[in-house]
Amino acid sequence: MPINLRGRSVIDLNDFSPAELRYLLALAKDLKAARRAGAERPQLVGKNIALIFEKDSTRTRSGFEVAAHDQGAHVTYMGPSGSHIGQAETVRDTARVLGRMFDAIEFRGFGQEDAVTLARYAGVPVYNGLTDQSHPTQILADFMTMLEFTHKSLSDVRFAFMGDGRNNMARSLAIGAAKMGMALTIGAPASLRPDAAFTAHIDAIAHETGGSVRYEADPAAAVAQADFIYTDVWLSMGEDQAKWSERIDLLKPYQVNAALMAAAGNPLVRFMHCLPAFHDTDTSIGRDIASRFGMTAMEVTDEVFESAASIVFDQAENRMHSIKAILLATLG
Repeated sequence: MPINLRGRSVIDLNDFSPAELRYLLALAKDLKAARRAGAERPQLVGKNIALIFEKDSTRTRSGFEVAAHDQGAHVTYMGPSGSHIGQAETVRDTARVLGRMFDAIEFRGFGQEDAVTLARYAGVPVYNGLTDQSHPTQILADFMTMLEFTHKSLSDVRFAFMGDGRNNMARSLAIGAAKMGMALTIGAPASLRPDAAFTAHIDAIAHETGGSVRYEADPAAAVAQADFIYTDVWLSMGEDQAKWSERIDLLKPYQVNAALMAAAGNPLVRFMHCLPAFHDTDTSIGRDIASRFGMTAMEVTDEVFESAASIVFDQAENRMHSIKAILLATLG
């Protein structure tokens, strides 16, 4: 059956079938090849896209702006203080205003419900650029990158996520892996795992696709035979900074270092991170953590981050290509 995503919003991977996700990945691959060959054909000329950012961003903003520009569309950026949304005007009212002016809306913020409300009332496609619950555009870029660095199909890929098993990346990777029939192990302490309702939901999806998502407290066991080892920051944007000490105590054993990479038992294992990463003391946060806790790296060591196994910048580039596929599929 032909895939038609025109007019669809991209709020959560739960809203898409495996066939639809495979279509977006194939389209992203084609668009990347066309751009590199200088053969890209703009198909969104005359389209206007609003970019709403309650949270600052490097990759998401750049990805949407460059993707739209390449396809001939115009974007209007609204930063954390650039609109009335959620402050002097409800999300519902903002949606009805912007939907009359723009052809699509990107939203990067805190509440998943805000993204859902925008999609319900805008009357145009809405794209979730990140919320506290979900990060769908990142997962498409991640799976696109995996396909570039393995000869396997996604359904044969085994990978591990190390860190907070409840955060938006762990949850989104779990949904994506289950949808695509992949084998994912989340290495996390019991206190940082999602609730039973979420795990039951993931198990139900995986049962239909042949995938598996499991949780493992032993870091070495979590990465055994992994094709990819993925991690994320230990404290997400917007979380209480006072939690650093507690989170470090819980997650220090799950740091991705040379020993953990070796524990995969796979000489071709690759390292992945959605970025930004705290792998050295060259940032203000890195220096603060070093002075307070004596750690020069957090979720990943600089040795691994800068190694030949690291494909984090391929992931970053693929944000643009996967976002472009979403724009073209829903607007083109």
